[in-house]
Amino acid sequence: MTAKELALKCNLKILSLGNENCEITGVYCCDLLSVVMGKASVGCAWVTVMANVNAVAVASLTEIGLVIFADGTKPDDIVLQKAAENGINIVASDNNIFDTALALYEALK
Repeated sequence: MTAKELALKCNLKILSLGNENCEITGVYCCDLLSVVMGKASVGCAWVTVMANVNAVAVASLTEIGLVIFADGTKPDDIVLQKAAENGINIVASDNNIFDTALALYEALK
């Protein structure tokens, strides 16, 4: 399923689609950026509350397919600008990390 399809299926708020046709391969949850860099798989949907430019950098370096800012976390305009510049897909969820990840997992089954 593509990033855009997954976002729409899970009723996530689309904030930036830099590569909406990216195939999503799984779900990863973590807020420690160094761990994400070492363990997240290419093309995964990453659920986090770390809505800052460092998250965009990590997504770019690790080729994460979709970043989901959960728990009502809102990125600022600089984050969205960097995401657009780097082709990073960013969406938001008002649900907590667990419920967001579970919905993504179920949608990908």
